Amino acid sequence: MTRVHLPSGIIKGLNFLIPENWSADQALAVVELLDDLRERICMHYQLELFELQHQQRADLRNAHPADADDPF
Repeated sequence: MTRVHLPSGIIKGLNFLIPENWSADQALAVVELLDDLRERICMHYQLELFELQHQQRADLRNAHPADADDPF
């Protein structure tokens, strides 16, 4: 089984299976639903999300301080 690299970084949990026989219209409907959901969440939590992402990036830099200064 191939490991899927998700944007969240999650590597464990339940697999979410997408049927192989979806039509392009069905796939587009799901993508549009997810886009709408993301937009609504961002509208409501925009500042909090920005601050949380900023803190997570700072935590990563602090966890590996030598890597943060080294561009290679």
